Amino acid sequence: MTTTTTAQDQIRDTVSKNDVVLFMKGTKTVPQCGFSSRVAGVLNFMGVEFSDVNVLADADIRQGIKDFSDWPTIPQLYVKGEFVGGCDIVTEMTLSGELDQLFADKGIAFNKEAADQIRAANE
Repeated sequence: MTTTTTAQDQIRDTVSKNDVVLFMKGTKTVPQCGFSSRVAGVLNFMGVEFSDVNVLADADIRQGIKDFSDWPTIPQLYVKGEFVGGCDIVTEMTLSGELDQLFADKGIAFNKEAADQIRAANE
């Protein structure tokens, strides 16, 4: 039980101390799965500063983040302490412009032109 609490505390701490956090398989420079790679790629391309947490490095965090968000899959994106979603949701939000709006509303710097390029490439 202590391990779970520790993992939950660590996750809560990470989410609250960083404006944008991606819990992912691998790292933002070396993603270890396609879904993590896609979300990290979108954030990197849009020039968003974000912290990455490699869930493969810690089994307690890997399970803990699923319990924390009540979301079964990785990656998981958090913005200003709020759970945004996984790969499909982030992809949809990017293509609809909702992600731009979320970043703008939360005061997160991003490259609007890059976001527009992603949408143009996916029309």
